[in-house]
Amino acid sequence: MDQVEVCAVADAEAAVFSSRSPDKQTPNEDAAAVICINDRTGVLVVADGMGGLPAGEEASSLAIRTLRESILHSTGDQDSSLRAAILDGFEAANRAVGELGGAATTLAVVELQDNTIRPYHVGDSMIMVVGQRGKIKLQTVAHSPVGYAVEAGFLDEAEAMYHQQRHYVSNMLGASDMHITIGSPIELAPRDTILLASDGLLDNLHTDEIIDCIRKGDLQQQSTRMADLAQSRMAHPGGDHPSKADDLTFIACRYGV
Repeated sequence: MDQVEVCAVADAEAAVFSSRSPDKQTPNEDAAAVICINDRTGVLVVADGMGGLPAGEEASSLAIRTLRESILHSTGDQDSSLRAAILDGFEAANRAVGELGGAATTLAVVELQDNTIRPYHVGDSMIMVVGQRGKIKLQTVAHSPVGYAVEAGFLDEAEAMYHQQRHYVSNMLGASDMHITIGSPIELAPRDTILLASDGLLDNLHTDEIIDCIRKGDLQQQSTRMADLAQSRMAHPGGDHPSKADDLTFIACRYGV
């Protein structure tokens, strides 16, 4: 994508961006989707195909297509819940990616119904909810040794960002032992912002920089600012800021606009 694109979903506005790493000629291995079910309900999805494994691009897009099919198939069944459809979609996507043979992907999903969300994730793609004043209301824990160390207080954010095992992921779609972390429902306040992002964003911006970009202001302009800053960091390594060239994908979704 050359620029951020904005769409409406479930009484919210979603800004979507995805671009290939600037240092490679191979395809973008990230994928994203905004699935609109009705005026009150939608699903946000980001997937990051595992670099270094076969068919990373195919794995991420296949995971999202499979999840979408499960969700849309269930919407016509009054006895089927969206939560069940999402979980079925994760399981079906895990089988489909596994059949590719050696491929893998992360999968981060947010169920949005009225003013309530529920997060689901596998891997290290992040889900965050931020209030207009910058308060973090949700931040998922990456399924990785470094992610768990940060959560336990053994590493701080700065140490984690430069840790040599930062990109070792211990849970992914395509693995026989894949497991899904399901978050509790969270009630949103007007103008809360939901963010789903691959590690191309997290490796180039600190958490406080991300929050500063998304917490207020015009969503498309602020999302463009965030994408530009991350891409600038990738293009200009060195200095006192993080820099790691990678595919970059995110969905920033603001409720009640």
